[in-house]
Amino acid sequence: MPTAIFTIGRSGLTASRRSLELTAQNIANAENANYSRRTLTQGELVMTGNIGNNAQDSLGGVRPGVIERAESSLVQRQARDSSSALSAARAEFLAMREAESAIETSGVYTGLVDFEAAFTRLQNNPLEPALRLSALESARKMAGNFRIANGTLANARSLVQAEVTAKSLTVNERAKELAAINADLVGSREGTAGKAGLLDARDKVLRQLAEEFGIDPTINANGTADVMLKGTPPVALVTGSVASAVGVSFAADGTASFTVGGTGFVPAGGAMAGRASALVGMAGLQIDLDAIAASAISIANNAQASGAAADGSPGQPLLGGSDAGDITVVLGAASGLATASAGSPPGSRDTGNLSALLSALGASTGPVSRADTLLLGLASRVSALETRNEGLTVVAQSAEAELLRETGVDLDTEAANLVRLQQAFEANSRVIQVAAQLFDTILDLR
Repeated sequence: MPTAIFTIGRSGLTASRRSLELTAQNIANAENANYSRRTLTQGELVMTGNIGNNAQDSLGGVRPGVIERAESSLVQRQARDSSSALSAARAEFLAMREAESAIETSGVYTGLVDFEAAFTRLQNNPLEPALRLSALESARKMAGNFRIANGTLANARSLVQAEVTAKSLTVNERAKELAAINADLVGSREGTAGKAGLLDARDKVLRQLAEEFGIDPTINANGTADVMLKGTPPVALVTGSVASAVGVSFAADGTASFTVGGTGFVPAGGAMAGRASALVGMAGLQIDLDAIAASAISIANNAQASGAAADGSPGQPLLGGSDAGDITVVLGAASGLATASAGSPPGSRDTGNLSALLSALGASTGPVSRADTLLLGLASRVSALETRNEGLTVVAQSAEAELLRETGVDLDTEAANLVRLQQAFEANSRVIQVAAQLFDTILDLR
């Protein structure tokens, strides 16, 4: 009997100690978003004794079981998917906001308006040298604005491309990490602290991958995770202990193309999809910007070719270049502005040709209207992306809160567990003390 009491007390102390260790670990990781709460299962320790030919079972204490890790595959998936959608929206919003800033701060629209206004003032006195010089300088400023817009848009595009390149390397490292975790999980023992730690690491890597690409993971019976990237077509990133490499290349227009293990695909989620969409948007902006610059060049030079300068000579080209990157003023002097109609004598105050220029600039298909439309469309897109980003932020925060409720640590619960386990520890110590007193009493019998 005393021996059985010793066994009962010792098993209780062992179970209490291991539970205390898990509780302490839970409390220490209460702020760790990548940690899932642990609990220790317990069962009855049954001993068998023989009296003569009869066997009899008796309770011999408590047997510490396995470490159980709080998890919910559904909530984990919801948190990953919402994080992936938010990352896509946020990446596209931030990139397009930079593109919007690049176009707006360059002053392209203001430069075109000022260019039109300077030639409108010149109509009042086409031979006034100061007005002619002002018109020529407005053309120089407009050309500079286009070049600035071209450069700042290129810089914004380069930043997104650099981020795509850097994050693709990060994804490759995460894929290798997950493959290594899978290899370790195959050899890990069920219900151990080591396996619980590996599962935490697995879920952390899955969340990190989901931020960059939309993923469709398959959790196998042994805890390993195979990962498919969502896209066209879906491709395998990690299969068991094998990880494929993500590659990226950029076309001449700056858009990105992705490969996984040599197979091309278009991502359908995560920050990479947002960045890829932004690069497509920036390529469209570049095309529109170049088209507006080409329109301004064509209208100005056609007007010059159709008119006569102040000295009666045929008008020469005002602008050179073909797009926003190389537009420049090539007319050497303000006196060469062809305000009069072709064939007009020197000193003519005729403004027919100038009127045709202003009409073309102010037309609904002219560069001023097109620049205004470009900025309004860009502002509308950025505003829509911002609204979407805000909405998905709420959804992602809600999913994260639900995940924390399912797998996180509740300090109040853990504090109550500490009190309960302390009492259990003291009770088992008292059982051993009583068993020792019983032995002493038996030994003292005469």
